[in-house]
Amino acid sequence: MLVTEGLLALAFVLHLAWPTLGDWPFVAATLVGLVPILQGAWRALRVYNPFTIEMLMSIAALGALAIGAAAEAAVVVFLFAVGELLEGVAASRARRSISALSELTPSTARLMENGEVREVSAASLQPGQRVLIRPGDRVPCDGRILAGQSELDESPVNGESVPRSRFPGDDVFAGTVNLDAALEVEVTRGAEDNTIARVIRLVEEAQAAKAPVARFIDRFAYYYMPAVVGLALLMAVVPPLVSAMSWSESVYRALALLLIACPCALVISTPAAIAAGLSTGARHGLLIKGGAVLEQLGKLRLIALDKTGTLTAGTPKVTDVEAWTSGQDENDILRLAASLERGSSHPIATAILARAEQLGLSPAEVGEGRVLAGRGVTGRVVGRDLSLITPRHLQELSTLSDDRSQRIAALEQAGKTLAVLVEGECALGLIAVRDEPREDAHEGLLALSRLGVQAVMLSGDNARTVAATGGILGIEAHGELMPEDKAQRIRRWQAEGRGPVGKVGDGINDAPALAAAEVGIAMGGGTDVALETADAALLKNRVSGIAELIDLSRATLRNVKTNVALALGLKAIFLVSTALGITGMWIAVMADTGATVLVTLNAMRLLSYCPGPKKSQRAASAGPGLRRLPT
Repeated sequence: MLVTEGLLALAFVLHLAWPTLGDWPFVAATLVGLVPILQGAWRALRVYNPFTIEMLMSIAALGALAIGAAAEAAVVVFLFAVGELLEGVAASRARRSISALSELTPSTARLMENGEVREVSAASLQPGQRVLIRPGDRVPCDGRILAGQSELDESPVNGESVPRSRFPGDDVFAGTVNLDAALEVEVTRGAEDNTIARVIRLVEEAQAAKAPVARFIDRFAYYYMPAVVGLALLMAVVPPLVSAMSWSESVYRALALLLIACPCALVISTPAAIAAGLSTGARHGLLIKGGAVLEQLGKLRLIALDKTGTLTAGTPKVTDVEAWTSGQDENDILRLAASLERGSSHPIATAILARAEQLGLSPAEVGEGRVLAGRGVTGRVVGRDLSLITPRHLQELSTLSDDRSQRIAALEQAGKTLAVLVEGECALGLIAVRDEPREDAHEGLLALSRLGVQAVMLSGDNARTVAATGGILGIEAHGELMPEDKAQRIRRWQAEGRGPVGKVGDGINDAPALAAAEVGIAMGGGTDVALETADAALLKNRVSGIAELIDLSRATLRNVKTNVALALGLKAIFLVSTALGITGMWIAVMADTGATVLVTLNAMRLLSYCPGPKKSQRAASAGPGLRRLPT
């Protein structure tokens, strides 16, 4: 493209500086720029496929040269090169960051054998072997806990925002992080078949199976080119045989017809609109990887969204604080809990500390502080022996009244994670945290509904939390899904004809589903793997950007259709007038040039387009309700 641009600029300079050169600078620029296009047309012709966009472009440029419109031919070749460059952006990037998935699994593991622990390659682990996983270590294999209990950060695999407590007999997954205590784990899958390896394999298979979207002009050219050539042959041969028209007149009309049918405007119509649409999206923080993706976005009828980091903020926040004993209020409960969690990086601790800081509460010093693996924390605060534990382990210390038990059940049913502050056997109060929906989540989902697109939530988080979040947002919600489950759900909807399906996510666990969907959309704050696997990305990290992508795609497709109608409409008029002998060759040049200018100007209108809900839609107090996906 840069070579074509340079040659075109040089041709204009030479033409202005030395008019005596005539059109030769433009002829040279056209022929050089046509080389790769002619090569593409020749390759297609060798496999018996003459009806390609490269063949159309070749006819357009060579036809323009034949009638002496060399400057127009050079410009057309340049515009075509620009469109091809923009459409090839996705292929050039090649989703190279998928390899980052493999880095989640540590290279070494601590193998337990004959009473000794030795370091071995994680790739050499086989089912039945035992490994030791220390606090802070990343799990090197898929396995089952034999001894020990701890909390594991499973967000790399399932996207859950809060670590899960794991006990003997529970499964663990490669790539997760052990947070609290040492674990003895039996390997259940080899390195080539662990969770991370399967995620990589799913992404690669889905990408390989995804066929490119056929461009409209290629499909149209299959019928347009042979029809025009056949019509020109008939125009040259039939009239002299059935009438008194001379051969010279019929051949002249046939040549004029071919010139009018020369698809310069038609060839430019699609790349020009696509280029403008991609540029407009980039200016609004909507990264779209190629024209095929831009075309497909507008056809989406179902969007599957991840929960954590996509529909929610991705970090838990304190939602409820309750004091259960007299003499202290909610602030006392929060301050004591913050004291126990001081210095911890656990998500629940971070939420409690952030809330305490927001209220100006200063945590007290803690003595004899320690972590209760899988249970909570304990320590001595201002002379009091306190513990902050889960409701499950509270039952081991004391018996709660029915009212408090029902209150705990109600909060957990609402998808909240609870921590109970205990002194001895007395429960002093509780703190509830939850990963809350983004501020723009409702607006974004309503915008999708206005566009006629269904939204459904797919998450690896626990089913209760997912159902609660889905209830708040008013959409269908499915929880406790592994990466392969999400991809399988996408494929099932596609097979049932509910698509085309789009998938929105921000984590590594979303990569297989992003690749399986017709269009994968990554949140801008997501992982590199999600961004590279996806076909589009929301750089401003807003849920409302999904509707903006779809709206921009539909506007671009409308522009393309208008361009094609303009190009073909003008040609149809002059084809008839030329066949009847009303217009001649010079009119053909004017008609083709005029159509080229019209479609280019129309495509340029997209550069000022503002994607998203229009003013009338935003002003509406209530749009259509969010539609649930049929079960």
